[in-house]
Amino acid sequence: MSHRAIKTLGLADCIACEDTRQSKKLLDHYRINSSLIAYHEHSSAKITDKLLTMLARGRNVAVISDSGTPLISDPGFRLVYRARQEGYEVVPIPGSCALIAALCVSGLATDRFSFIGFLPSKSLQRKEALKGLQKFGHTVICYESPHRIKDTLCDAIEILGANRNAFIAREMTKMYETYLAGNLGELANLVSCDTYQQKGEIVLVIEAPNECREISLEAERILLLMLKEFSVSKAALLTAQITGLAKRTIYKKALDLTDR
Repeated sequence: MSHRAIKTLGLADCIACEDTRQSKKLLDHYRINSSLIAYHEHSSAKITDKLLTMLARGRNVAVISDSGTPLISDPGFRLVYRARQEGYEVVPIPGSCALIAALCVSGLATDRFSFIGFLPSKSLQRKEALKGLQKFGHTVICYESPHRIKDTLCDAIEILGANRNAFIAREMTKMYETYLAGNLGELANLVSCDTYQQKGEIVLVIEAPNECREISLEAERILLLMLKEFSVSKAALLTAQITGLAKRTIYKKALDLTDR
């Protein structure tokens, strides 16, 4: 919690939250007495209307979540949309973000990535979603529930292959935080053998396949330097060895650069 977040919650006339019981623990810890109202995916439109009425009366409304960043894979965006439509100022109070925190410590490429929220809960639809990721040229991040992580890893192995590098961040910033790195096959084995890895808040980070991985700006910079000294083929080979990217990918990029 930042000082700004504590101050903002203290000045709020009402705090919309997922679970008032959980949020009260946080507020009690910081001696914040602002009123609470439940606001989650099952809340009716009446709750949104009530919060907008408060804004209309000149009151300050804050939105928080039990875990992670509010409004990321969270229904609060509907409230923000309505508030902006009606001309109210909406200001973010930056804080921890699970997907960014997991990406930063994954050791996988960070120059470009896609966040896809939660994968479908049913295996058939989940496999279809994973098929759409097969040729992604950049890192993919998703959230997963503890009771589905084992099945999701199995489906990912079937569609993406057991050798695809991946990373699991579990219960970040909490007492039992855990980080697992390896390929999908290794992670599936670790999760299957340890039931503790099937509990809590989970972020799954998956690397792009080597042959599809997009060239980062740094790799392109290296390639351009190599092209000044060597032939296209030699420059591509050396750049591939330095960056770990597929030579075919680098060679294709080298041809594009020399044609400009």
